[in-house]
Amino acid sequence: MNAIVVPPIDSYFGNSAMHRVGIAGSASNSVRPRKEKRFTYVLNDADDTKHCAGVNCLAVLKPSKPDNSSYLFTGSRDGTLKRWTLTDEDATCSATYESHVDWVNDAVLVGGNTLVSCSSDTTVKTWDSFSNGTCTRTFRQHTDYVTCLAAAERNSNIVASGGLGGEVFIWDLEAALAPVTKSSEAADEDRSGGTNGSGNLRTISSSNSISLQTNVPQGYVPISAKGHKESVYALAMNDTGTLLVSGGTEKAVRVWDSRSGSKMMKLRGHTDNIRALILDSTGRFCLSGSSDSMIRLWDLGQQRCVHSYAVHTDSVWALASNSAFSHVYSGGRDLSLYLTDLSTRESILVCTKEDPIQQLAMHDDGIWVATTDSSVHRWPAEAQNPQKVFHRGGSFLAGNLSFSRARASLEGSTPVPVYKEPIFSIQGIPGIVQYEIMNNRRHVLTKDNAGCVKLWEITRGVVIENYGQVSFEKKKEELFEMVSIPAWFTVDSRLGNLSIHLDTPQCFSAEMYSVDLNITEKPEDDKVNLARETLKGLLAPWLSKKKHKFGSQSLANGEAPPGRDVSSRSITLSKVEVDGNGENDFTVYPPFDFSTVSPPSIITEGSQNGPWRKKITEMDGTEDEKDLPWWVLDCVLLNRLPPREHTKCSFYLQPYEGSTTQTVTQGKLSAPRILRIHKVVNYVVEKLVLDKPMDSLAIDGTFAPQGDGSFRSGIIKPWQKLKPSIEILCNNQVLTPDMSLATVRAYIWKKSEDLVLNYRIVSGR
Repeated sequence: MNAIVVPPIDSYFGNSAMHRVGIAGSASNSVRPRKEKRFTYVLNDADDTKHCAGVNCLAVLKPSKPDNSSYLFTGSRDGTLKRWTLTDEDATCSATYESHVDWVNDAVLVGGNTLVSCSSDTTVKTWDSFSNGTCTRTFRQHTDYVTCLAAAERNSNIVASGGLGGEVFIWDLEAALAPVTKSSEAADEDRSGGTNGSGNLRTISSSNSISLQTNVPQGYVPISAKGHKESVYALAMNDTGTLLVSGGTEKAVRVWDSRSGSKMMKLRGHTDNIRALILDSTGRFCLSGSSDSMIRLWDLGQQRCVHSYAVHTDSVWALASNSAFSHVYSGGRDLSLYLTDLSTRESILVCTKEDPIQQLAMHDDGIWVATTDSSVHRWPAEAQNPQKVFHRGGSFLAGNLSFSRARASLEGSTPVPVYKEPIFSIQGIPGIVQYEIMNNRRHVLTKDNAGCVKLWEITRGVVIENYGQVSFEKKKEELFEMVSIPAWFTVDSRLGNLSIHLDTPQCFSAEMYSVDLNITEKPEDDKVNLARETLKGLLAPWLSKKKHKFGSQSLANGEAPPGRDVSSRSITLSKVEVDGNGENDFTVYPPFDFSTVSPPSIITEGSQNGPWRKKITEMDGTEDEKDLPWWVLDCVLLNRLPPREHTKCSFYLQPYEGSTTQTVTQGKLSAPRILRIHKVVNYVVEKLVLDKPMDSLAIDGTFAPQGDGSFRSGIIKPWQKLKPSIEILCNNQVLTPDMSLATVRAYIWKKSEDLVLNYRIVSGR
């Protein structure tokens, strides 16, 4: 089994296959119309200084600064990297690096000041190690998940990246990060359809504003090491950066001259995917770990395997050696960390974990261990004198046949771990593993991997109930409501948190009356579009900064700030309707007020700059249509929503069978899906008492625009004092007054044809 690959990425870019077409070549090559850009927001309910999903990578920075602190960098499946300031007893999260929009798969430190990371979002990013999280450059050379990186210990200029699709690139960081000579304006004219080809590099400056730097045609292009026909999962480099080794699903170790990208040799021996590689400082010896459970030692000078070690009972995913390259620590899918003496073949079980081990990093006399859990642990390592560990007894001789360890463990000779507890742990928080969207389409029930069940209100991004460790299924049944509201968002928990995805025009399909949302600032019968109000709430901090920068007058007039061309999209008003009362309402109502203490993060993209991720409070007001989808800007700035289908419900209103009540209407009626049954009651009563055509009924037999608001609860009309008691039924079932037409149709009528409602007078009330 692979440690990194999971079912296909939830596309933040519309159609994933089309996204790859767009990167590899011009978007015009695609014959299918491209989907509109998606807008996603990721919710945080707790401590943002902790990871909430498995940790895929580790990098240690030894003391070199006056404060004499060591630093640990961690990259997680939650899409972020974190910097931990380490003291003897403590680890403090001193920075979070947030820009990747999918799992962070690997990270390396180069030259002390630069952190390089790679992700399943197909990018490689560089960061200022000691900043508060500044991404200095984004490289979009890869066309698929980037799974691994390698750096040279003594050459801070060279980094290699590898990924799915057999791509391996060797980067000269000095050249790649050199200032782009061409001005942004000139670059804008060169850009073809906004596709991020090899020349497009997005930077986030220290102010965290996003700008696109394009350097076509003389943009930096890395060296490509061509030869892999299948996915690459492991890379390693010698100290000087002249030699690169790679491995993956082809089961062979490939060796390259990293200065030219040319092939030097191919070493066969493993019988399954190669998942981990390390080189000694000279580049003479290479260690490989594989899904075949074996560790192999290769002599590159002799171009052959000189030793194989059967230590593990399952896939080997991580390797780390001491500086002398005499001993190797290994971990993997069997949850175990082993130490092996490469010359004597003596092996010992250091510790066992509850989760598969993803990566290892030596640090003084300890070793950091990252697993598929969100916590990271440091165990004793005796790096200077590894032989000390063997003095504790319990070692065994590593065999050289695949799965000989598995057979030994079946025979009952399971080794006892040397250490029971780590020296130190950096705790993460449990990630969400199960979720259910509630029928009211505002609440989502979640369960995390600690078994804790919570109820989220996604229009505010908060947990409204923490039920603790209870049955998820029982709680789901308990919270069931018989209401029908269109599915206006989708959810996933791939990043360990809830990601809420909005796609136009579907996201604008759900409306509720303000009275049902307890919005006292609006008339009771005002219709509230859930997506529009949610977007307003999310972008309120951005809008406030935008007003401060560009003045509120331009926003009030629905104009873009100076120098920003929104009209270039040539969207016609025939495609777009202006919602509601016409005036721009920038008020954020309480049910849509997002926290700025633990703010959600946005994942989206505009017309040019590629996908990005940022906290709503970190946006600076300069983001525009290059960074945000045009439909989001139209909704928030101009109050425009796309035309919406199926907002109305057609129905027949007939006397109940056997009832002597007169027929109040001929033909079919039409009303908003969210119309409550008590409004239908009022309509019937008014018709029966006054027995004349209603002005709230349009000529075509539809409730007129004011029809669902013509019986405001505050106004008592004279006839209402005389009104008979009326019941509305559907399929012989009496309907409660607060049911909506949509709910009746979904749960009582249950047919595709037009709804039929019956009414009757209730005697004796």
